[in-house]
Amino acid sequence: MFVNLGTEFSNRYLSLETAAAARKLVEQVMLVKPGENVVISADTASDFRVVEATAQAVFAVGAQPVVIWYDTKANACQQPPAPIAKAVEVADVWLEYSLAYIMHCESYRTALKNGVRYACLTGMDVEMLVKTLGKVNYGKLVALGEVIRRTVEAADEIHVTSPGGTDLVAANQGRKVRQSGKLADTKGEAIMLGGQISWCPLEETINGKLVFDGALWPPMELGLLSGPVILTLEGGIVTKVEGGKDATIFARWLENFNDPNMYRLAHYSLGFNPGVTKPTGRIVEDERVFGCIEMGIGSQGPQIRGKTWAAASHSDGIVLNPSIYLDGEAMELNGKYVHPEIVAACQELGVQGY
Repeated sequence: MFVNLGTEFSNRYLSLETAAAARKLVEQVMLVKPGENVVISADTASDFRVVEATAQAVFAVGAQPVVIWYDTKANACQQPPAPIAKAVEVADVWLEYSLAYIMHCESYRTALKNGVRYACLTGMDVEMLVKTLGKVNYGKLVALGEVIRRTVEAADEIHVTSPGGTDLVAANQGRKVRQSGKLADTKGEAIMLGGQISWCPLEETINGKLVFDGALWPPMELGLLSGPVILTLEGGIVTKVEGGKDATIFARWLENFNDPNMYRLAHYSLGFNPGVTKPTGRIVEDERVFGCIEMGIGSQGPQIRGKTWAAASHSDGIVLNPSIYLDGEAMELNGKYVHPEIVAACQELGVQGY
């Protein structure tokens, strides 16, 4: 089982910093207003210190916290028990801390249609909350994301390489790019932790090698990788999985679903949260390793603005130290941004090394 708790299990560990970060999350990111119903879902693998601090912050705003706690399921994206499903479908705001998150399931889609403002914070512990949100200038982080978003969206061809062996080419051709780490200011919208943009190039144009060498999760047996997982993509479809034991685990996990949509590449995402300098095995944190590119396999939600499809589950993998070329011009080299506007935004945020 994936362990997501911080290095110290005491309730006093980072308790003051956790309280401040939870308040920032509730008030400045989720924009919770008095009288709103806020569902906080967690499973037995969640860090309950984060859950409790969030509930207290919600209550202090004058909103109604509703904490749902249940057993940890074997896979993500599965439809939850009926009481959980009904609660999230009628919430104003939904914060998901469950390790086996239910994003992409039927109730998730219904909740968005009903106008819930949702954030996926799966596996978040007190250290992650403090370093990725509490200690980060969120306004300047969002500003950096907007510069990266505009830069990628203006390009047609995107070519990604990495020291680990990634060599993937695709065409955007007008596809919109979304800053998933934005503020929760729109009803019926899913957001993620700050420090990420996401989109999908035209699916049928995605061809080449994709090598995950940082982290990959789910399946539950993975997290930090002990060796590369090498995927061959043809027209946006994974046609081969190669590598060592981690690749074997991933290949068997995909096969187990007997679902062809599990082999579809769902999205590209760029990570740029200055609080994350290396993978930890907690996927929401790993997706935001500064300078990484993360790619999703399986379900593609409507927020990606691609073709959109449902699959039995969804997995996210991390490529470290990528080089990204937009229409032949380098935006990033070996994990460091070189585009002048992006470099300036990194300097404004105070990112080390810029």
